[in-house]
Amino acid sequence: MLVVKVNRKFVTFGEVMVRLSPSGCLGFVQTRSLDAIHGSGEANVAVALANFWIPVDYVTRLPPNDIGDACLNYIRQFVTRLTLHIQRFKCESAC
Repeated sequence: MLVVKVNRKFVTFGEVMVRLSPSGCLGFVQTRSLDAIHGSGEANVAVALANFWIPVDYVTRLPPNDIGDACLNYIRQFVTRLTLHIQRFKCESAC
């Protein structure tokens, strides 16, 4: 087993996107439901680094609602060694 000692910590900053996709091979006009897929380039990099045991923090903002919770749960399911810095903000308009 190769062990690499890293003396630095990486920090990624970025938003989490939600992609709405029709199930299977259907198009948008052919379906009545959509799958929500969460992710972002910054989150993907943070998860990959953490999976290689490289210290990493992920910084983002999420709304304090079910969509924000779903995004957070999606990222957490891939790795437990990722330090998350999440600011939950109150929506001034309808969220």
